[in-house]
Amino acid sequence: MQITLEQYDAWTAQSRTGIEIVDGVVHPLPSPSKRHNRLARLLANAWDTAVGPGWNADTNVEVRLCDAPLTNLRPDVTVYRADTIDVTPTRPEHVLLVAEIVAPGTETTDRVVKADQYARAGIQFYWRVEQAATGAPLVYTYVLDPAAGRYRDGEVFTGVVKVTAPFPVEVDLGRL
Repeated sequence: MQITLEQYDAWTAQSRTGIEIVDGVVHPLPSPSKRHNRLARLLANAWDTAVGPGWNADTNVEVRLCDAPLTNLRPDVTVYRADTIDVTPTRPEHVLLVAEIVAPGTETTDRVVKADQYARAGIQFYWRVEQAATGAPLVYTYVLDPAAGRYRDGEVFTGVVKVTAPFPVEVDLGRL
């Protein structure tokens, strides 16, 4: 069953937690592991410090990619314009960078589907974090090619991530 924007907007805030909506279809989100939550927090904290006063980095921000069919995703970490903190919904034009932390059961969604949706929505940077059972995770960075409407491969990191774009930041993901 597909839901419309009007139906969704009538839901309570509690009804909206723990789900994403893709093309009007509700998808429950799996409960994240402690490792997953820690990775998201490490990224969000590092990004929030690095981005400066014009941007915020937070976890679990609902981003409305499309009104019809309704598509709302919850990236694991989102960098968005600070002046939109009270604007609901968060739209792609408010967002600079999103990250998804791949978990069991979300591999195809995070690697293929979400990357395509974020790119089509015009979000400039996408990071995908692959968790490792032991050792530091792998981080794949992507930059939007606006002419093609898809991401170009960026750098791949393990352990320490050090980039200059979209802002200078160094993250030691080995601190798990």
